[in-house]
Amino acid sequence: MDQTINAKELRASLPETVRRVRRGERFTVLYRSRPAFRIVPVQGGADEATLPLSEDPIYRAPAVGRSVDGSPSREHDRILYGTRAKRRR
Repeated sequence: MDQTINAKELRASLPETVRRVRRGERFTVLYRSRPAFRIVPVQGGADEATLPLSEDPIYRAPAVGRSVDGSPSREHDRILYGTRAKRRR
């Protein structure tokens, strides 16, 4: 049976949630009190695409600090991806 977690709880506990999913647990994630998606274990075992997050250099990278030019992150996203990032509500 799936466990239920809201998006805010997921953000706060992502590494622990990943460990639990790798042990076989399943989660239904709520966004604005409605089911949005499920997190389920990958079938068939680990391969290069499913390495533990602890082995991913991007996941382990430290924060790089603040923007040198003072631009907000959405401006950096616009420059990098060519679209305006959606504002959070």
